[in-house]
Amino acid sequence: MKTAAVRAEVAEYRPSEDEEFMNDRQQEYFKEKLLLWKEEILRESRETLTHLQSETENHPDLADRASSETDRALELRTRDRQRKLISKIDEALRRIEEGTYGYCEETGEPIGVARLDARPIATLSLEAQERHERRERVHRDD
Repeated sequence: MKTAAVRAEVAEYRPSEDEEFMNDRQQEYFKEKLLLWKEEILRESRETLTHLQSETENHPDLADRASSETDRALELRTRDRQRKLISKIDEALRRIEEGTYGYCEETGEPIGVARLDARPIATLSLEAQERHERRERVHRDD
């Protein structure tokens, strides 16, 4: 099947809690969603790189130079976060190939279609994530 046809089919489909969890159609839906997300991030990164390369001019005004440097640092931090996100997307794609995608790393229970649709790189169920955040908060407050 051609990529465009798969994308059109996936775009029309919405996973449901009523169907078998992580059936072939759901796996294809999440795989396509992850690939499109990764593609978008990479496109934005290329645009940023082009922008940063063209924005190498020296500003005679100190305030303009400081503003430009601040903008540049912010863009680089954003790209670093997106680089880490791509790594998480790649891990999720690997889990789809292995057949473990959609299942909580702590409990082995299904994460849930709604949570995966909202956060396709999720590795913990909502309950496990909340427990994890409570433990983090306790340690941070100590």
